[in-house]
Amino acid sequence: MTWSDWACLGMIIVGFALFLIGANIYNAIIGYSGIYLFIGAIAAYLIIYLYKELTKKTPIIQKP
Repeated sequence: MTWSDWACLGMIIVGFALFLIGANIYNAIIGYSGIYLFIGAIAAYLIIYLYKELTKKTPIIQKP
């Protein structure tokens, strides 16, 4: 796994934890920030993944 995968996974976990903490102590600001961090981390992962797939070089096939 690359550093970007680990960073996105960490943000997903922190966002989910913030959502749960905000729901437990009835604090809307913490809960919504957790939701936005969770969704943002998933979106960032998808953007990075699609960028890597679209810019991948095709292998050169040599004819015998």
